[in-house]
Amino acid sequence: MKFIACISFLLLSYLSWSQNSIALPAVQNFDKKTYQAGAQNWDMQQDKDGNIYVANNEGLLVFDGSRWQIYPLNNHTIVRSVCIDPKGRVYVGGQDEIGYFEPDQSGKLVYHSLTNRVPAQFAAMGDVWDIVYQDQSVFFRSFNVILRFQNEAFVGYGPKEEWRFMGRSGNFVIAQDSQQGLMMFRNQGWFPIDAAKSLPKDVLVTAILSAPNRQVLITTLKHGLYIWKEDQILPWGSPASTSVWQQMRIYHATALSQNRFALATSVQGIYVIDQTGNIIQRIAKPEGLQNNNVLHVFADRQENLWLGLDNGIDCVAFSSAIKKINPRLEDGAGYAALLFQHQLLLGTSNGLYRVDTHAAQELDFLQGEFSPVKGLTGQIWGLNAINNQVLIGHHEGAFSLTKDQVEPIHTSTGYWTFLPLTQTYPADQIVAGNYKGLSIFPFQDKVVSSFQSIPNFQESSRFIAIDAEQQIWVSHPYHGTFRIRKLPNGQTETKIFARKEGLPGTLNNHIFSVRQEILAATDQGVYRYQPKSQRFEVAQDYQNWLGHISIRHLKEDLQGNVWFVHEKQVGMLDFSGGEPKKINFPELNSKILSGFEMIYPVDTQRVLIGAERGFFLVNYKAYKAGQTPLPIQIRGVHLLFDRDSLLFGGYNPLTTNSASPINRISHQWKSIRFEYASAMFPTGQALEYCYRLKGFDTQWSGWTNRTEKEYTNLPEGNYTFEVRARTSTESESAIRSFSFVVLPPWYRSGYSIIAYILLGILAGWYLYRWQRKKFIAQQQKYEQEQQKLLYIHELERNKAESELVALRNEKLESEINFKNSEMAASAMHLVQKGELMATMKEELRHLMKVIDHPKAISEIKNIIKRLSDDENVDQEWDQFSKYFDKVHSDFVSALKQQHPSLTPSESKLCIYLRMNLSTKEIAQLLNISVRGVEISRYRLRKKLQLSKEQNLFDYLIQIRQS
Repeated sequence: MKFIACISFLLLSYLSWSQNSIALPAVQNFDKKTYQAGAQNWDMQQDKDGNIYVANNEGLLVFDGSRWQIYPLNNHTIVRSVCIDPKGRVYVGGQDEIGYFEPDQSGKLVYHSLTNRVPAQFAAMGDVWDIVYQDQSVFFRSFNVILRFQNEAFVGYGPKEEWRFMGRSGNFVIAQDSQQGLMMFRNQGWFPIDAAKSLPKDVLVTAILSAPNRQVLITTLKHGLYIWKEDQILPWGSPASTSVWQQMRIYHATALSQNRFALATSVQGIYVIDQTGNIIQRIAKPEGLQNNNVLHVFADRQENLWLGLDNGIDCVAFSSAIKKINPRLEDGAGYAALLFQHQLLLGTSNGLYRVDTHAAQELDFLQGEFSPVKGLTGQIWGLNAINNQVLIGHHEGAFSLTKDQVEPIHTSTGYWTFLPLTQTYPADQIVAGNYKGLSIFPFQDKVVSSFQSIPNFQESSRFIAIDAEQQIWVSHPYHGTFRIRKLPNGQTETKIFARKEGLPGTLNNHIFSVRQEILAATDQGVYRYQPKSQRFEVAQDYQNWLGHISIRHLKEDLQGNVWFVHEKQVGMLDFSGGEPKKINFPELNSKILSGFEMIYPVDTQRVLIGAERGFFLVNYKAYKAGQTPLPIQIRGVHLLFDRDSLLFGGYNPLTTNSASPINRISHQWKSIRFEYASAMFPTGQALEYCYRLKGFDTQWSGWTNRTEKEYTNLPEGNYTFEVRARTSTESESAIRSFSFVVLPPWYRSGYSIIAYILLGILAGWYLYRWQRKKFIAQQQKYEQEQQKLLYIHELERNKAESELVALRNEKLESEINFKNSEMAASAMHLVQKGELMATMKEELRHLMKVIDHPKAISEIKNIIKRLSDDENVDQEWDQFSKYFDKVHSDFVSALKQQHPSLTPSESKLCIYLRMNLSTKEIAQLLNISVRGVEISRYRLRKKLQLSKEQNLFDYLIQIRQS
């Protein structure tokens, strides 16, 4: 017993630490914070749309590739089991609770309990652990009863002691009774299986799976694996392996393609075995699981393994064409890779590792363990096989690897890479890029340590390419692009290429030799070197294929395809179909080693890409061929206003009980949000979607990874929302659509239109009555207004006549003003004339005094006499007074009538005062002094008998007015 226990322990340790496959699938973790439900997950299923259903501690979990949603049972019990029938009805089993979920007319998943239909004697059924669908019947298993549900009715089958397991193999439902062993349901009853008598009495079956050659694989919790062949059930494997599997505690198992099986264990995660029992792969916590206690394993349509854990859910991309290689699970970055003589060499930041490939064409499930190459620790920058020899670029120098020995070549500086200088084999010279420039190594039987450095060139040379003329091209991302060529005299010439030579700039240019051309990967796309013009030009074909995007790395594979890196994204130009097709690998986005990009394509099944931790292995052949039809579904339609209202729950109704439409939307809802997803696992985040709303959008949207779209303030009308998805290989899904009608607002509805018509008729009738009364009142008012208008007309006519008289008076007044101005001018003329005559007489008298000639004096006196003669002046005054009297309404006549005692001089003074002339002007006109004028005015006031308060001018004005 001690010996057996020791052997079992050693085998268990061997299984725990034995060689695993070198390439491991990606694991996507979902913790309870992500799906927001209970920790434990007991069962899983997948529906026709690809949604994953999980029996969880808090209810039924549904995952559509984008969102998790929990559906609790009526009594909020733990959901232990789940099963989906061909029609899409989802049956669940909990504690003393069974029922099913089914979408209602709005597409919302609704739970229908069947517990009240269970026969009374089986009502206390306990936990329902298994549900199986077979031949239009649904079987529910608990420890106390197996219930068969058919035609909406239950039939119960009690155990001898307790029912321990139930499953299906082929077309048969098989259960395990603790006393009678394995039993098969047939002829409406349970019958023991004779072959199962060889099983131990205390065995607990956990899975029954169909195996090749009409065999059945039986897994047990503590007793290992059994194979059921024809009429006998025998242990599968050796006694030692059986002892090991017993220690593993197999909780569940599922069948995979290619005769493989996945076993869920309680202590070591999952194991994938083949039909002979050999372990193909082990996935446990070191490989990415959240924990090793796996309660359930389920394989979806893409053979992704869904694991229901004791705490969480994991999805293992078991059949994915992209897997991870991490030598010895180290944290080192992947810098270089080389497949040489059936050995895979991987250079990392922690050293060089290798594993024997056994001449395998595929590396996906290659069993092995990487071993470090002794003598090489630290950064391995490059691995090159030249002349059947492995050359290693290391941080500490250049090395060669022969069998198990590492030999130094040159260790004075670090080395990046090696290239043969010629295309002939064997190449007699090898170019090596190092930290301080370029070295030329001669080759005879092997690379020798003697070398020749390129003179006057000391740039760090990590990017090297050699063209057909054996010119060496070197690029430094921060210093420029260089061409080194050998001159006829044996010297070398180094030329730098920058903007003048056609490149977009000096920085961030990477030189590569692709498809027998020198290409520069730049921030603005790919540029091609033209030997004739010795310049770089835009590679228009690459620009058409890739666009004006920054390119950091280019690599040609053996099939002529071109791999590239744009920022932190990996892509490929596939030339296999003639016209190149651009393929992206979104699964690798932001996971590659930025700044030290490395792509090593062996063939279409083996492409190694450097990562931040280890390497990615891409089986491009499987990646290209393994694209299954892409599912797409609309997962929810929500109406938004003051609250959120569900219009469509994401599930198509299984039955149609009502013809009433569910897609008529009231105009009051301001927004509508569509949620959609594609259940393509585990790369759902790598999918892209485009959509349009027919009736609103004129064309499809651009491709995006968003899984929802919202529209606001849609006008009334008919709409159809359409959405489709595509993968990185640009294979597109079918179009999913949802049609709906936005009703017009209440004020434009049918009832409102009828109300408007009735209101219009009523308003018209009321308007007619109102107009009739108004017409009669207007007639009466018209007659009154006619009389009033006649009266107003008469007043207006009188007013017009008065205005005409006023206008005439204004005209007369303006004429009087004009005459006054003329009289004032005439008066001034008289004043000036008087002044002139006085001046002339004075000058003549002065002249007379200075002349002695008597005759001349006599003549001067005669002249003075004639000038003094005032007859003409009196004539002019008479004429002036008549004119003034005419203008001022016979002022002079009225003055004489009222004051006949006035002298002519006093009359003149009155006229001048009436003209409002100044005292000085009046003195000149009367030919008297200013003092004389004032005395005359005083005397005039006395003669006119005016008081001191009266104004003389105002008095004279009144005379004219009166």
